[in-house]
Amino acid sequence: MALRSGNGRPKHIKRTKKPVRFKANQQIVYPAHGVGKVERVEEQTVAEFTLEVYVVKFEQDKMTLCVPTAKAQQAGMRPLSNDLVLKDAFTTLTGRPRVKRTMWSRRAQEYESKINSGDLILVAEVVRDLFRLPEQPEQSYSERQLFEQSLDRMMREVAAIRKVDHGKATDEVMNILIEARTKALRKAEKKAEAKAAAEEAKNDAA
Repeated sequence: MALRSGNGRPKHIKRTKKPVRFKANQQIVYPAHGVGKVERVEEQTVAEFTLEVYVVKFEQDKMTLCVPTAKAQQAGMRPLSNDLVLKDAFTTLTGRPRVKRTMWSRRAQEYESKINSGDLILVAEVVRDLFRLPEQPEQSYSERQLFEQSLDRMMREVAAIRKVDHGKATDEVMNILIEARTKALRKAEKKAEAKAAAEEAKNDAA
């Protein structure tokens, strides 16, 4: 909605987003823990105050979290990604890895921040950037740990969206990565061969 201000220019009124309500048995994503399931919505009394909370269970961590309903959205709790976001995440996996030339400790912090952001696209970026084919330089131990953590986080949401088991979700993600990276390597090899041939022809001509 836009109203006119004193100078005649449109004055926009910000609309506040309605809080997202979650239901019992609904699968959700919580930034620090990934995919979980709302077991129930209940009231709890803490220091004489009554709070309505979501009781969320995370099977992978064998833990249960109580999230105040009024703070859930602020904490980053969200529904599973839709098909469009999932498609964008898969497209992200096919992109060129972006590795900053900074100290590993700083990059590791950035990767951890992305993994715990609750954003499927950012998690996919970590999976893409840390993935290696067998013929590529081997990952360090800490790189491998972060890769497996990001892959696990992405795989669990893919499995929940697709309604498939974790094995099938992992296969889907890995197949996309392997196909895209193999194509990129073959393209780079052909380009290098063409460049070498051109240099050789130039030297022969000279």
